[in-house]
Amino acid sequence: MSATSRLLDPGFDLTLRPMGYPQFYEMYRAAIKNTWTVEEIDFQIDLGHLAQRMTPADRHLVERLVAFFATGDSIVANNLVLNLYRHINAPEARMYLSRQLYEEALHVQFYLTLLDNYIPQSDRRAQAFAAVENIPSIRRKAAFCQRWIDSIHALERIASDEDRRSFLLNLACFATCIEGLFFFGAFAYVYFLRSRGLLPGLAAGTAWVFRDESAHMGFAFEVLRTVEREQPQLFDDRWAAQVTEMIGEAVECETQFAEDVLGGGVVGMTLKEMRQYLEYVADQRLAMLRLPPRYGARNPFPFMELQDVQELTNFFERRVSAYQVAVQGEVGFDHAF
Repeated sequence: MSATSRLLDPGFDLTLRPMGYPQFYEMYRAAIKNTWTVEEIDFQIDLGHLAQRMTPADRHLVERLVAFFATGDSIVANNLVLNLYRHINAPEARMYLSRQLYEEALHVQFYLTLLDNYIPQSDRRAQAFAAVENIPSIRRKAAFCQRWIDSIHALERIASDEDRRSFLLNLACFATCIEGLFFFGAFAYVYFLRSRGLLPGLAAGTAWVFRDESAHMGFAFEVLRTVEREQPQLFDDRWAAQVTEMIGEAVECETQFAEDVLGGGVVGMTLKEMRQYLEYVADQRLAMLRLPPRYGARNPFPFMELQDVQELTNFFERRVSAYQVAVQGEVGFDHAF
């Protein structure tokens, strides 16, 4: 990469030396150190809870939750392959995206296993797997995602500032609205159940997914910060207005999902609280983009304090020790080749 090259320049740089963006390589290495498998999760206690300790409203919540998860990570993976990988012009960044794609597949496997275990009836399981077609609240979220995937699907080559703006809006959408809001809303339901002593298998797997998704957001925000340093003219008032509007629409989509999820009358969680939490998360995403808050909401859920989204802005400054495997070998970034 030449000294004048930029992250969203057209082309497909293949050379890791000299390394233009070592921060992305470090993110790749950090992701490799944190590896888990679905086979490590024990769902046996969960099955007893579903049969004996949960109300019909609780079970409806869980079924809607895993139905969304089962398709949500596939949507993210599709955007990664169809849009992100082809336009981020740094091989070390594409190394991270390759690892993210693996993690999205792992999440899909996790939720596949959940559905197979939690919903033994084949007809109800088929309905859950087809949620984007037959469950209106999930169909609306999927349509929102697909619209943003399609927004740059025909973009073969980034050749202008307007192309870069379109790409950055897609990236911001998946970081702030889909992984950063849709998924974090779903995590809140899981941790709510955990606070009641329910479904430890779901909670254990979700803790790992939560960490992965936090890292995915961290990568996307680092791409945005890098492009802003290189081409600050792209991040103007129009950009701020478009992102704020996008996040507002995502909050409305997720609120409709909350109406569905909580529609049976789940004891201990109200729609008003969930709406407030979504607004709180939305404001945190805006803050991560250095944009003013839209809602001024506070976190209404004490059980989310350990997973407080405010901490995610410093995610990569903390050492993750919960689950790591050893990676051998060091790379010096000052090497020419």
